[in-house]
Amino acid sequence: MLAASWGAAGSWGAAGSWNVELGSWDVESGAWDVESGSWGFVVILAIDVGGTKLAAGLVADDGTVVTSRRTATPQDAGPETLWKTLTDLIEPLTAHAAAGGGPVEGVGVGCGGPMTWPDAEVSPLNIPGWRGFPLRARLAERFPGLPVRVHNDAICLAVAEHWKGAGRGASDMLGMVVSTGVGGGLILNGRLINGGTGNAGHIGHVVVEPDGGPRCGCGGHGCLEAVARGPALTSWALEQGWVPGAAQPGTGGEPYLENQAATAWTDAGEPYLEDRAVTGRALAEDARAGDPIAARAMHRAGRALGIAIASATHLCDLDLVTIGGGLSQAGEPLFGPLEEALREHARMEFARRVKVMPAALGQEAGLVGAAALLLAGTQYWTTHS
Repeated sequence: MLAASWGAAGSWGAAGSWNVELGSWDVESGAWDVESGSWGFVVILAIDVGGTKLAAGLVADDGTVVTSRRTATPQDAGPETLWKTLTDLIEPLTAHAAAGGGPVEGVGVGCGGPMTWPDAEVSPLNIPGWRGFPLRARLAERFPGLPVRVHNDAICLAVAEHWKGAGRGASDMLGMVVSTGVGGGLILNGRLINGGTGNAGHIGHVVVEPDGGPRCGCGGHGCLEAVARGPALTSWALEQGWVPGAAQPGTGGEPYLENQAATAWTDAGEPYLEDRAVTGRALAEDARAGDPIAARAMHRAGRALGIAIASATHLCDLDLVTIGGGLSQAGEPLFGPLEEALREHARMEFARRVKVMPAALGQEAGLVGAAALLLAGTQYWTTHS
């Protein structure tokens, strides 16, 4: 979905040749209206708040991410430090939008939960520094007069896949994210299901290991998130004796410390840096390389996911489940055990038709879904806030 990225000195990348000094857009791209001096399409400021990264971008009304930026989510930071990191991220985008012919016309946000909804006082389990943080109110204060809509980040990923990704055309689907946390969004009869508090689809807190399962950040035990989220997987593997990178040629058995603490964002198209030493991505790479402990960790996560999906399918009569997030790129080490467990537990005839596939939109999906809260009418937003 990424159409272009900012290059040096404020110039566009592949999709056009925006020149800040001339204040004009390449006419051939059709995006800049020379006559009116405006973009020629609605631009939404989309924000994706996660435990690993913060991302923001400008999204056109057809779902195209025009440009985006990202930074690592500060770990163990207080509420105002987190807020400043976010505002530092989005300020250049609002300036770029204004340079492009007009300000943004709304703000859509996906943020980890739980939260009060639609008021969006957020308490993300994977961002301890925000407890009851008034995210929507602070953004509304920063952007007076603009509609500001905030929903769960996993719901935004599900919305994105249904609107523009792997779920297009599906009537009944669950969109999942498996990353720093595990979450989901539920689409039934082609519309987003919010539930009484806006938290429907929280599949990460379906219990998959009721007896002796690991403690979850929600206070329970044996939740899917406690088993399958990236940090829990790496912790479990390390406890079992995993040496990151030992199974990969050329590492010499040295620990694979990927993307250590980052303090600066990168432009769209470049990988953001994760503010943690060992990631789920490293674990998945070692599993594919034949590390037996890494493979067991991925097998454990895959089976937990399959059991949870079977339960959700029986409950909601699903056609499709999409899985996004960092671990969705793990391939066979994750999806093989997942499919095996799903077929073991999805025994009812109607449940056997469910398909599971990786999400299609990649790292920009959260931004696309956040923008869809404003761009897709009432399909994904049914409150008047």
